[in-house]
Amino acid sequence: MRIGVIGTGRIGTIHARTLSRHREVGSLILTDVDPVRAQELANRLGETAAPSTEEIFKWGVDAVVITTATSAHAELIGRAARSGLPVFCEKPIALDLPGSLQAIAEVETAGTILQMGFQRRFDAGYTGAREAVRSGRLGRLHTVRAMTSDQTPPPAAYLPISGGLYRDTLIHDFDMLRWVTGHEVVDVYATGSDAGPAMFREARDIDTAAAVLTLDDGTLATTTAARLNGAGYDVRMELAGELDQVVVGLDDRTPIASTEPTGPPAATKPWTGFLERFGPAYEAELIAFVEVVVGQRTNPCDGREALQALRIAEACEVSRREHRPVRLAEIAGAFPYS
Repeated sequence: MRIGVIGTGRIGTIHARTLSRHREVGSLILTDVDPVRAQELANRLGETAAPSTEEIFKWGVDAVVITTATSAHAELIGRAARSGLPVFCEKPIALDLPGSLQAIAEVETAGTILQMGFQRRFDAGYTGAREAVRSGRLGRLHTVRAMTSDQTPPPAAYLPISGGLYRDTLIHDFDMLRWVTGHEVVDVYATGSDAGPAMFREARDIDTAAAVLTLDDGTLATTTAARLNGAGYDVRMELAGELDQVVVGLDDRTPIASTEPTGPPAATKPWTGFLERFGPAYEAELIAFVEVVVGQRTNPCDGREALQALRIAEACEVSRREHRPVRLAEIAGAFPYS
């Protein structure tokens, strides 16, 4: 199998390394807006670099992995679909619903594969939580608390193209809320703060966010996110039911200190970022993609799944902006597409 990797930044490099080691992958063609970066990675991996995306399609590949800037995702997904190629793409499909819907429509019209990169679906902790909920161990689930806090903020130049805190960060928590519980969000109430560094206000973004979400079975969920959490990278999900409760992301590297006299000690080596925390999950999702391409498993996260997470993020943005609860039914893109 020959795979084209479009984008050789941080995530692209990780995915290329994973694929280069895979027994089913014979070779890679790497390309990037920075040809030197692509060539350097190709040299390190013993693979081939292409001067532009054009060569990926002209030279012939069996599948495409897209890890470019988000603004290029939808067009590349569509192009791969029209070429009959399976695609793995980092989230999101696009920063808006029309772009996402158009890309999904092209994939479905072509009858090709689109697997989206929501790596938490391959994390051992979230998988264990899903099993606990689905097995009935927790009893009736009544409360979910999810959070994602970055230790350090992204570069200022990234903020205007990130899509905002809900679409860029909390979209993972929204995907996990659906995937773990098996239920849909019916309404949200969201708020946010830009009281941190000026670069957030300049980008018309927020550095801290919170939302209350109601699921279709009455379960209540809260999600929070922060761009500046000096203690470390903190990603958790707590699920409480009438019989038991579990937590994802609580280990000896969780960046939190107890004020109780007999509480656990603070982490000596807290998580520093998502690449470190979810390293095994990133590898597992690419292995899964190869298995999907060769027909060994079904798609673990298609475009419609990614669309639902984006719709929740969109609802939160509307709620924050208009200071009101927002029902998901108000947001375009529900199945069937509207």
